[in-house]
Amino acid sequence: MSDEQTVKKAKLISALRDYDRKRTKSKERSVDFTVSPPENDEKILIRAITEPKSKSGYINVDTVREMIDFLETKNYDKGILIGKRFTNAAKREMKKANIELFSDNFSPNFRLERVYSTVCNYVEKLCKAKCGKIPVKDSDCKGLVDGNYSCDIRLISDNADFHHEKEWITFLERDLVKLLAIERELNE
Repeated sequence: MSDEQTVKKAKLISALRDYDRKRTKSKERSVDFTVSPPENDEKILIRAITEPKSKSGYINVDTVREMIDFLETKNYDKGILIGKRFTNAAKREMKKANIELFSDNFSPNFRLERVYSTVCNYVEKLCKAKCGKIPVKDSDCKGLVDGNYSCDIRLISDNADFHHEKEWITFLERDLVKLLAIERELNE
């Protein structure tokens, strides 16, 4: 998991759990996302470690303790820590503090249907933002003409349909990450 991959994983988790993003803050070695579920005002910190402090590349217990202190002083209800690799001591400390862990070796097990449903929701939202409406039938969408794609949203949507049919969840997750990037571009 590269630096960019940890940030993408944070965005993916946020989208799949339908968190509302309140704030994003880039730091020297991490990116913090303050999010909350749509049904309540719970304040959640998703921290993506982009560069571990240790030379070994492992996230150590000191990094976890810094996050615990941050969660307490800033009144967060929950924490999620994403990184490439964690020491055993760091994992134990996270378990005690009830901080969720995501790494190269441990990733969320999102169900295929959940990922596909989220992709479809983003496709509809982006179609509406870009073209002003959600197409009801193929002919309503001008993103595919004579077999040529002129719209990345339509291309990703068609790819996602195929990935869903084949039950390729990793590819569906990548489709969602691409849609999140398009959303960011449209909002800028």
